[in-house]
Amino acid sequence: MEQPVNRQFDESYWDKRYGSHGNIWSGEPNPQLVAEASPLPPGSALDVGCGEGADAVWLAGRGWRVTGVDISSVALERAAAHAAGLALAGSVTWEHHDLLLWTPPAGSFGLVSAQFMHLPQAEREEIFARLAAAVAPGGALLLVGHSPSDEDSGARRPHGADLFFTAAEVAAALDPNLWEVPVAETRARSDSGHGGWHSGENVTVHDEVLLALRRG
Repeated sequence: MEQPVNRQFDESYWDKRYGSHGNIWSGEPNPQLVAEASPLPPGSALDVGCGEGADAVWLAGRGWRVTGVDISSVALERAAAHAAGLALAGSVTWEHHDLLLWTPPAGSFGLVSAQFMHLPQAEREEIFARLAAAVAPGGALLLVGHSPSDEDSGARRPHGADLFFTAAEVAAALDPNLWEVPVAETRARSDSGHGGWHSGENVTVHDEVLLALRRG
């Protein structure tokens, strides 16, 4: 049975954040997911930290069988309503887990995606290793985060250098005998800051994007 972990951004924090607002995200899929997953053949997908479900719903609309996981039951309720409103409820399974304690089934997904998961390095590396292990042979691992270069920019970001990572750092932790890494780079994009991370004006932000393919 999962036991609670004493930390700042726990379930109560996220439930309060989601519960104190209307939808806090745009409802649109993350752009790097769209860029990297669009060419992939649909199969089974794991959307980790799915929030209000925009990524999971987008994948389901493209024929994926999706498992969306989040620590917040409030977010999951909104995600389920979003999928139901688009007649995609049967294509997505929503699961409530604390990602620091949960291990996804090994070798089970054609795509494992985690978008903007910012945790202290030791915890993040453990989670990323478990997510990599969940990718089936021939499947893809997609990890996207805010770039360390944005920490002091006009974009509001989580505080603390330990919460940031680069795609190159994540790629270096993958066994080259098991993984091919076609994408490990920093990408600039324009963002208006939906969700309160900055003022609402368009600013240039940078994403760290890792796409790794597990050898069959």
